[in-house]
Amino acid sequence: MTMFDKTEARVVKAAFLPPALAKRLDETCTLADWELLDEAERQTAAENARVLAVNGESVITAEFIAQFPKLELIADFGVGYDGIDVAAAHARGIAVTNTPGVLTDDVADMAMGLLLATSRQIVEAQRFVERGEWAKGGFTWTKKVSGGKLGIAGMGRIGQAIARRASGFDMVISYTDRQPIAGLPYAFAADLKTLASEVDFLIICVNGGEKTRALVDAEILTALGADGILINIARGTVVDETALIAALDAGTIAGAGLDVFEREPEVPAALYGRPNVVVTPHMASATHATRKAMGDLVFDNVAAHFSGEALITPVTPY
Repeated sequence: MTMFDKTEARVVKAAFLPPALAKRLDETCTLADWELLDEAERQTAAENARVLAVNGESVITAEFIAQFPKLELIADFGVGYDGIDVAAAHARGIAVTNTPGVLTDDVADMAMGLLLATSRQIVEAQRFVERGEWAKGGFTWTKKVSGGKLGIAGMGRIGQAIARRASGFDMVISYTDRQPIAGLPYAFAADLKTLASEVDFLIICVNGGEKTRALVDAEILTALGADGILINIARGTVVDETALIAALDAGTIAGAGLDVFEREPEVPAALYGRPNVVVTPHMASATHATRKAMGDLVFDNVAAHFSGEALITPVTPY
């Protein structure tokens, strides 16, 4: 990439970024941290900023974007951008980038980890040992994974990576998406309810946003059935948590493995302490290697923009 003038490369950091990424931006750009500015400083920073650096959990509304008259790019540290009003940004000619691809493997690994942990009740088995209950008898029998029927909702990069891993477990794989994807050797289901009714395990990989809000509701959970296990590594908003808790209480489904939640970092207490539920703190992509790669991609997009080069991973509205 060509060099650019640091004094002209004005960036506002409006969300948490890894320290290494923030340091690189500070060394090469004129960086302002929105959270550390007073009102007068915010006004000055907003009037001059050309790039807004955010993360995948950020909520960047049209009203917030309107505060930045010279804004040219919103650089998202994350694959998800459902919290960003991309349409409003594009209406003003503001580009948006994210970090797809580099986190695919980690998220797919986590999906399989949650599937195994939930099905085999690994977390509860550890508690069983720690409580000293093994001396009183063996742990309860659990659900077999290998050879099971796996449904994947959303067959993008992550969905396909999960399918490849599940193939190693001899799972029978089917999926649903907006349309069948050419070249995939897996059965296609026309809708989510049909998919849920045909599988033992349902992994959610769809985008977040209003179009998929509460996509997994009581009807879908009923279709999944009393032997079915739900895994969500997409967005918490995709699953109706009230309906999920009711389904777990009633035995409508067999269990759930969840890395994402509706109101993060809040997790409903009703999901705690269940032997058939595994909850993790939105950590699917949180490995050292992947977070570094994500940070590098954010920086490279910002550098490309200031250098007048093509953006590496531009996004369009869902």
